[in-house]
Amino acid sequence: MPNVVIAADHGGFALKQMLVPLLQGDGHKVIDLGAHEFLQDDDYPDYAEKVAREINSGNTRRGILICGSGAGACIAANKIPGIRASVCHDTYSARQAVEDDNMNVLCLGARVLGLSLALEISRAFLCASFRDEPRYRRRLEKIIEIERSALRNL
Repeated sequence: MPNVVIAADHGGFALKQMLVPLLQGDGHKVIDLGAHEFLQDDDYPDYAEKVAREINSGNTRRGILICGSGAGACIAANKIPGIRASVCHDTYSARQAVEDDNMNVLCLGARVLGLSLALEISRAFLCASFRDEPRYRRRLEKIIEIERSALRNL
């Protein structure tokens, strides 16, 4: 099973291209879902959907999305049931969002971060584990119920 899937639009393409080999060097199996070449007119929702669907398929548990700010990719990914994505521009948030909130998609802003910080944030995200304690489980179940309720009401 791959450790992480990754994807980026044109705004995050260069950062993704530099980040993938560094994560592989850390021992992670990285599946690159695109873009595979710089395309000035591609759209972050397409890549967010690819990453989210791969996670929901059960082939991997974690994904990284990169766009210019991280925000657009995050918004798009969170539209897909089962995805808990967050923009993180510091290591504390990346680790804490996994430990407390079971975040499964890290969103990075390539126009906000440099490579060194993006790598450290990605490492914090990939090394963190959900703390399956009653208070965190209770909160996660409430999030899942909100999602279920919204789907029923469509």
